[in-house]
Amino acid sequence: MTFVEPQLFWIMVLPLALFSFFIVRHKENFTQVFDKEVLERLSVGDDALPLLLRNILMVVALFFMLIALARPVIDNGEQVVQLEGLSAVIALDISGSMRAKDIYPNRLEFAKKKIVSLLNEMPNDEIALTAFAHSSFMLAPFSSDKATLQQIIEGVDDNYINMGSTDFKALAHFTSELLEKKEPKILILFTDGGDKKAIEEFSEIIEDNKISLYVVLVGTQQGSPVIGRDGKPLKKNGKIAITQRNDELGSVAMNNSGAYIVANTGTTGIKDLVATIKAHHKSTNQGEITIHDREELFYYPLGLGLFLLLLGFASLPRRR
Repeated sequence: MTFVEPQLFWIMVLPLALFSFFIVRHKENFTQVFDKEVLERLSVGDDALPLLLRNILMVVALFFMLIALARPVIDNGEQVVQLEGLSAVIALDISGSMRAKDIYPNRLEFAKKKIVSLLNEMPNDEIALTAFAHSSFMLAPFSSDKATLQQIIEGVDDNYINMGSTDFKALAHFTSELLEKKEPKILILFTDGGDKKAIEEFSEIIEDNKISLYVVLVGTQQGSPVIGRDGKPLKKNGKIAITQRNDELGSVAMNNSGAYIVANTGTTGIKDLVATIKAHHKSTNQGEITIHDREELFYYPLGLGLFLLLLGFASLPRRR
């Protein structure tokens, strides 16, 4: 057995020794500090435990608490842990149609929440975050730090939205470069769809690069007005522009060794998608880390110390 923080024990043991000396051997000093009537009120007259024994119990309790503070452990030494998981690119659609409010609060915020759920379902996997509209760009490189990735995706707000058309072809080329040295190649797309021609070009590129596509579709088929940066519906030829969810990318996913879901307010959809991804692909070695394996023992002296302290303060009736 070793101690992780032995210095804390040695720092505190001297004050404890002085406290023990005064409380056990010089109890009469308390009468010089406290009024006699106050001491009588604080004292229990009919008690089975003498004051000296109570003081000893309190000192021993504090001693065990100091041992707990020093963190006793059983040191099993350093161990090398192999990290296994998948590498995947998450692409978030930030085109103008993602401001639509057919799902609460809008498509962009809803998609962000689903991405956070997916990150939570893939704790050991290596994820890269990208965003796309008229062009594609990196939000975060491949990382297993899900807390940081979550902060980054939550930082994507309305200011990122691009009112230009969605260029799926540019996204396909960009993703192909990111996944060039990865095996398997996995792309997880969060979008409300796109026009047929752009999707066809996108499909050809990811098929040529053997990228497995998984799609999370957001929005409704009934559609909703396109919202401008000023928060008002946009008009086209005098009429309010309506954006509808296009499920064509779902078919593309099925044709490229993948799957798709239509995002809903529950959690089962994302869980099912992650389960499908794990079933389709075998985890690869993501590297290794060295950890110090320790078995904590502090709760034993801490529990004993608390018990003795409680016993020292307890009032036990004298047997008649």
